Amino acid sequence: MLRPWELVIPLDRAQEKPVYMQIADAVIVAIQSGKLVAGSILPGSRQLAAQLNVNRNTIVEALDVLAAEGWLVSKERRGIFVADVQPLASPERSLVRESGMVRDFATKPLITFDDGLPDSAQAPIDELARAYRQIFARKGRWQMMGYRHEAGDPEFREAIAQMLNYKRGMRLSPDQVFITRGSQMAMFLAAHALLKPGDHVLIENPGYKPAWEAFTHAGARLLPVNVDAHGIVTDEIRAYLHDHPNIKAVYITPHHQFPTTVTLNLRRRMELVALSNEYGFTIIEDDYDHEFHFSPRPVMPVSSLEQARNYVYIGTMSKIVAPALRIGYLASCASIIDKVTSLRKIIDVQGDYMMEQAVFQLIHDGEIRRHLKRTTPLYKSKRDFFETLIREYLADKVHFTKPEGGLAFWLTPKAPVDLVKLAAALRQKGIALISPDTFCYKGSANGLRLGYASLSEEQMQEGIQAIAANWPD
Repeated sequence: MLRPWELVIPLDRAQEKPVYMQIADAVIVAIQSGKLVAGSILPGSRQLAAQLNVNRNTIVEALDVLAAEGWLVSKERRGIFVADVQPLASPERSLVRESGMVRDFATKPLITFDDGLPDSAQAPIDELARAYRQIFARKGRWQMMGYRHEAGDPEFREAIAQMLNYKRGMRLSPDQVFITRGSQMAMFLAAHALLKPGDHVLIENPGYKPAWEAFTHAGARLLPVNVDAHGIVTDEIRAYLHDHPNIKAVYITPHHQFPTTVTLNLRRRMELVALSNEYGFTIIEDDYDHEFHFSPRPVMPVSSLEQARNYVYIGTMSKIVAPALRIGYLASCASIIDKVTSLRKIIDVQGDYMMEQAVFQLIHDGEIRRHLKRTTPLYKSKRDFFETLIREYLADKVHFTKPEGGLAFWLTPKAPVDLVKLAAALRQKGIALISPDTFCYKGSANGLRLGYASLSEEQMQEGIQAIAANWPD
């Protein structure tokens, strides 16, 4: 790591502008001019205070402002760094600075309603680290350093195939499974294996934009299909098929639809498979959080239906173990696996063989099963508590259905509300929401997706109370 640069800032104590704001503005100028680049580490607050001959509290105030506005990020036990993405200047930021509201929330943890991430504090990190060390010690170090199969470690592929067959009703052999660095990589590889410029892909609307970006990068054109209380509307799919002969794929999140959390019902699943078989398009099924289902009756993937012939099934281990663990997988027929393997050679050669072996060890030893057995009741309890908060503070403002699974709620306003404006206002108060304009093919979705699993009960309550207090009349 490069040593922190020595900060040289001329301070004018005769100015009306507070000293801490002079320091903050000087750092912003250094970032905007390129003197400080993304990832640069700043000196510690004590060192800065000594360099500038000011009280340390003044430095802390300046750093709080910069962190709250998004110019800097603090990394535990590592230091303070220039953010990778610079914030845009806005009138709201100036107002927040002048009013002193930044200091009110900058010292508190920022409450973030994410899109449904698990609680990283629950991740089996010790078990994973132990397995990693055992793998490295048990197998000769020289064996670990060579190239491996592009599709992933054979034992790990066999374990994933067995899990999908036993737990999700599929009929896969290990050579039909391909290991990737996360589900987004699986999406990208599948898109480029299936599509060519000018092809059409049907997508759920609202839906998951990162997947759409993978399709458009492959040259495909997107056709949005509405989602209702029963999932993607298959009548609209049928109408598109009559008008567009080059529809090559349909992308779905049928278990807990993203972002609305609804489950695609059985009738529409059967209709979708029948249409796929009739017209020859591929069903790309993103089962991003299959493990987190709280109803006693399991919901099997569309790809597990006996009639399904044209499918790419995508899943991830990141949600099970930890979001930072980038291991995903796709399952499909041999011809698609061969195409994906060829593409993988161009960009990555192979995956993280040692991490695959370590996760396989967790599966083999039963650690993954024990982890899910321990965390599923925890997330179910959090879901139930979150429901009570919504009913207590937002019952007169939103419609919602308690989800049977997943780690997020979908709220729709009872009366017209500018949800993008609401999200921006809450951001200034330290409450981060995903802006609804990130979900729709065009325009903005009429709903809020609130992930709850990574929050404590106190954070959930404070966040919902803030939403209620700032809800437009």
